[in-house]
Amino acid sequence: MSKLFRIALIHATPVAIEPILDAFRATWPEAEPINILDESLALDRAKAAEISNQLIERIVSLTEYGVSTGSTAVLFTCSAFGPAIEYAASKVEVPVLKPNEAMFEAAIARGGKTAMLYTFAPAKESMEQEFREEARKLGAAAEIISFFVPGAIDAVRVGDVATHNRLIAEAATCLSGFEAVTLAQFSMARALSDVQAATTIPVLSSPEQAVAKLRGLIGS
Repeated sequence: MSKLFRIALIHATPVAIEPILDAFRATWPEAEPINILDESLALDRAKAAEISNQLIERIVSLTEYGVSTGSTAVLFTCSAFGPAIEYAASKVEVPVLKPNEAMFEAAIARGGKTAMLYTFAPAKESMEQEFREEARKLGAAAEIISFFVPGAIDAVRVGDVATHNRLIAEAATCLSGFEAVTLAQFSMARALSDVQAATTIPVLSSPEQAVAKLRGLIGS
């Protein structure tokens, strides 16, 4: 049976690939996700205080390439390029999703304060900005407070998933007074069950929420 919907997944790191493919397999097997990987994006973003015009142009080019494959939507899986992805979305005719927009929508719907655990430091500022913009768009009084988990992304990059998951779960045990905990990077979805076991606060991850939103947009 042929797949009904091709989705271009644009990655800046290979550690984001497995979690989003797992989410598609589990919740939308009729879709056909394809992987487009450019590791230089994460390397160059980590060196820059802001997203350069050159990086924006590269995001646009990758988006247009994703559309050229016949994809009915494009999903970015790296959380450090929010404004560039928004700009790229205006250049094409198919839906283009930022990595965390669906997760943020779900968190904002819960109201109150949201905790964001993150492992890739350059992503913090743009992601907080995205959250606040989404809250304003929805007319919601929501607040986000971010917590960096040092060493976690380094561990998963060398294949030490156990350490990655443990560090994130330990960070979650310190949280209180929040309506939701969000796992910022796609690569963090590996730790979802460990984090859920470490806290009584509802935990949201980007891959599952992104797939659900895509399915709602184009899967009917």
